Amino acid sequence: MKPSLPRLQRCLPPLLILACLAVAGCSATPTPGPTGAGSSPEANGAAGTGPGGAATAAASDGTAVKSASTRQPQAGSGPRAGSGAQAAVGTQAAPRFRGSVVTGRDAVRNRVRWSWRRGCPVGPVELRLLRADYWGFDKRVHRGELVVHRDHARRVLVVLEKLFKAGYPIERLKLVDAYRADDDRSMAANNTSGFNCRRVSGSSSWSEHAFGRAIDLNPLRNPYVTRGGRVSPPAGRPYANRARRAAGMIHANDLVVRAFAAAGWRWGGYWSGSRDYQHFSSTGR
Repeated sequence: MKPSLPRLQRCLPPLLILACLAVAGCSATPTPGPTGAGSSPEANGAAGTGPGGAATAAASDGTAVKSASTRQPQAGSGPRAGSGAQAAVGTQAAPRFRGSVVTGRDAVRNRVRWSWRRGCPVGPVELRLLRADYWGFDKRVHRGELVVHRDHARRVLVVLEKLFKAGYPIERLKLVDAYRADDDRSMAANNTSGFNCRRVSGSSSWSEHAFGRAIDLNPLRNPYVTRGGRVSPPAGRPYANRARRAAGMIHANDLVVRAFAAAGWRWGGYWSGSRDYQHFSSTGR
């Protein structure tokens, strides 16, 4: 017969087992059934209805957030290896050109109240309103308008798109009606304009603008210079020196001249005698 152990020694192993289970977070109670009468507080906590429910849910949410924040990018996504996060943040897509030809019977008529009148060589039905993006002298994208003859609307829109993509700056792109069809006021504001039912200065002949087949581009920085040296607009005199290089100026065979040439339009800067550096037309006049 084995000697009997003291009572404390006999109880020690079960106590150690219970202590280990408690440290490990285990419960000696049976797995609870559905919440209801007779269910334990631990069961209510596990189901989210007891005191332990909020803590359990919070721990679960924290784990989910942590997992999402440390998730690795899929193959082919994100910045290239070694490029760094700053490169990914710093890259930004260039603005896309937006341009359209506005259609509708009254789309033009209501916008040319000053620049058109009865007796003009073309009627509003033969004209088209263009709306297009352009880069301003402030290096920001603006939305402008231009009226030209319907036969040239699409080609002029392509020219404006080329100038936009090249980053060529235009100070203003407003209908000449914003200046009550006063060409001198429009030029003084360095406004780029198209249609204007007017005569050639000092002549009884219609200007090409009266047909909607001419455009004056940044006229202050590309003035009209006569053979005798008169400059129009007068404030454009500093830019009569075409050796000068400044934003918005046009020079022989540059991207502006080439863009218009691709549309079949010619530059007044190539004229002999007087030079109209702002002027482009489909007829070369």
